[in-house]
Amino acid sequence: MSFELLDLDPALLQAVAEQGFSRPTTIQQQVIPAAMDGRDVLASAPTGTGKTAAFLLPCMQHLLDYPRRRAGAARVLVLAPTRELALQITEQARALAQHTHLVIETIIGGIEHEKQLPALTQTTDIVIATPGRLLEYIEAESFDSRAIEILVLDEADRMLDMGFIKDVERIAAEARWRKQTLLFSATLEGNGLSRFANEVLKDAVELHADSPRSERRKIQQLMYLADSPEHKLALLVHLLRSEEVKRSIIFVKTRERLAELVAQLNAQGIDCAWIRGEMEQERRVEAIRRFRDEEVAILLATDVAARGIDLPDVSHVINYDLPRTADVYIHRIGRTARAGKRGTAISLIEAHDVPMLERIERYTGEGLRRRVIDELRPQHKMASAGGKKKPDAKKEKEKEKKQAKKKAELEPRKKERHRDRKNKGKPDWARKKSEGKQKSGSQSE
Repeated sequence: MSFELLDLDPALLQAVAEQGFSRPTTIQQQVIPAAMDGRDVLASAPTGTGKTAAFLLPCMQHLLDYPRRRAGAARVLVLAPTRELALQITEQARALAQHTHLVIETIIGGIEHEKQLPALTQTTDIVIATPGRLLEYIEAESFDSRAIEILVLDEADRMLDMGFIKDVERIAAEARWRKQTLLFSATLEGNGLSRFANEVLKDAVELHADSPRSERRKIQQLMYLADSPEHKLALLVHLLRSEEVKRSIIFVKTRERLAELVAQLNAQGIDCAWIRGEMEQERRVEAIRRFRDEEVAILLATDVAARGIDLPDVSHVINYDLPRTADVYIHRIGRTARAGKRGTAISLIEAHDVPMLERIERYTGEGLRRRVIDELRPQHKMASAGGKKKPDAKKEKEKEKKQAKKKAELEPRKKERHRDRKNKGKPDWARKKSEGKQKSGSQSE
């Protein structure tokens, strides 16, 4: 299928071609026709599947098909969980709308109020916002939600994880006159997300798009075993100094871990940029700019801060800490192997990481290949890398008991005769004597 077959405006097709997109991705083929038919959409789409264009293009087509009659507030509202993702969506939206008259603005935290005035006071077609800051303007009656015709919720699972759902529910209620809602999530699992989707969507079409196998094969997934935190740091330093690791994003769990690792790398003479949650917007933008402009080749990030960032030519993603869930692992490694290029994802595994590693391998259906650095070989063996786990004796015994009980239940019950019940508990000589009397009595009859 080509984009021409999707009934898009020539101005949008021209922008799509200039962006280098030749054919729509799976999620774009699914979402664009359904959205252009006016249907609510519930879509599962991981990072790297083209979901941003999947919702922007039908929204823009709606605005072009039904142009506004008078100046006014935004008609399309896109909610994103983080500032970085909101800025990324804004950048792509402006690129797709460059040959149209559509006006796109952003409302996010960390930006001075004066810089966001155009989104609040001037005629705007599309607003991309983070829930917290937008709700502040709504409560101050500075943002008019009554003109919203289409509401887009991007990465709804992350908004749920970050505790934004109450804010999003409030915003959805304020935009209750809307005609259409599009909800995107990396996964559609979980009661919380299902309940939320049922509240904001009406007669939605449910769509799924996994990352193509060809894309997943472009990412080589490796692991190195670490005996201790000191050993893990030594492995990381060795990898960062190798020629193969040209541009890398290193993920850690918490802001505290990030600060600690930045100090440790600086002590080793390794320069890096870093981003984390609740960081001043100017400092965050500057850190991303340094990495994007290749002033530094290493970017450290927490999951919250890195959500939605699209950075070019990342050769390696390094999981210094494994994530808390397997789907976050997929989002992390999707930062490499972009634009048709190949990439490598490396996980540094300590003993306590083994259960999470196994969940990741089950979730992805792929095993992480073990690698060893000769001078930094691990001294301790781990179950996940050293073959099969040693069976738990207690669990094995319980398993045998259950199997024996199940077998006994399935076997046909032997009919118990009256004389067997009568002789139950008697010694052998008494039982034989009784059975002999019964036998002789039956023969005389």
